[in-house]
Amino acid sequence: MKNFATLLLLCAMCYVGTAQAAAPADGSRLSERAKAMTRQMAEKLPLSEGQYVKVRQLNLRLLTETAELRKQLANDATALDEAMANVQMRYEWDLATILRPRQMALYDQTKLSMTAVNLR
Repeated sequence: MKNFATLLLLCAMCYVGTAQAAAPADGSRLSERAKAMTRQMAEKLPLSEGQYVKVRQLNLRLLTETAELRKQLANDATALDEAMANVQMRYEWDLATILRPRQMALYDQTKLSMTAVNLR
């Protein structure tokens, strides 16, 4: 069930991220989306300045990788799902190295509400 929720979160983030980044060369839209995601996380999780910068970079990497995967694997839904699950797993692993345990627990509790599409 947790994997399904993670995949669902990734798909929602991918949809919003690629909708915002219609032009592949337009890195500013991805950057703005990463900034918005990070601000939203900072509201829920009290982040230090250093954590904010690292989480923003991590969010930008997530959105960039997701957009690239959607372009590369548009014709293969199974491979796309697997690749996105791997990206999401790597994202959460890297996020766990940035956040303190209490922040990570709070993130786990609220991650579905941190997407643009509230699934609750």
